[in-house]
Amino acid sequence: MRYHELGKTGYKVSYVAFGGVVSSQHFDKAVMPGDGQRSSDESVEWAIENGINYFDVAPVYGDAQLLLGNSLQPHRKDVYLACKTNRREKEEAQKDLEESLRLLHTDYFDVYQLHGLTTLEEVETCFGPGGAMEVLEEAKKSGVARKLGITAHGEEAALKALEYYDFDTVMFPFNWHMHMGHNMGERLIREAKKRGMGILGIKSMVEREWSEEERYSSKYPKSWCKPFDIDTEPDMLLAGMRYSMSLGLDILVPPGNFDHFRFAVEHMDEVLDNPFSEEDRKKLEAHLEKVKERPFLEAI
Repeated sequence: MRYHELGKTGYKVSYVAFGGVVSSQHFDKAVMPGDGQRSSDESVEWAIENGINYFDVAPVYGDAQLLLGNSLQPHRKDVYLACKTNRREKEEAQKDLEESLRLLHTDYFDVYQLHGLTTLEEVETCFGPGGAMEVLEEAKKSGVARKLGITAHGEEAALKALEYYDFDTVMFPFNWHMHMGHNMGERLIREAKKRGMGILGIKSMVEREWSEEERYSSKYPKSWCKPFDIDTEPDMLLAGMRYSMSLGLDILVPPGNFDHFRFAVEHMDEVLDNPFSEEDRKKLEAHLEKVKERPFLEAI
């Protein structure tokens, strides 16, 4: 795994992040078979052995904090750990922060983020009197949060948040479908680059929304959106990864199942050595005609 600077954070990070959903056994309506803690331990050990040093999790990812926290204990000092709160008011955000620190067996986060900003109203609440941002700023001041970031699935909301605070990182669905077909994320990525922010992209490996019925009957129920199939569509997975990286991302965060995480790790060198091509563009443009009426704006 190669490493590079995450924006202006000073962190030298892997190009692929371990998304905490990979560790979860009980997530949303999906229940994974087997021993959840053992599976999390094995996934984390594989990630560490393959050079992953950036881990991201959130309270809303089922039991991911509990399982990932246990798995990461032997490695905490050697990795960057990012966490989040999707609470908009101070009191609830403070509870989130304290609970996350406890479950993840740490006394600080390398990045702490306002999670899933969608509407302008949410942003105003976060930055208003008694808003969640008071918790983040105090955490930064005290050293509990070394850097602050946002995650969003509303571009206007993300841009408004950047007007209020000079965040260190942004996570957003910088995805071929939404960018190519709907121009989603273009203004945000330009602003993030101008500011020198660390830029994390989700959903690079997915193609469209899917119905609840097909999601939970699929082999990838921990992915909010329908990912390209590893066995039958590896060329589309690579094209999607290349497209996202061509936008100037620092880190890709794969869907929440281990198989897509492993694929991203095992193929990132190939993606970096063979950048987005005209052949990739033609493949994605042809596929876009099939899926562009099914955009996805689910939570991250």
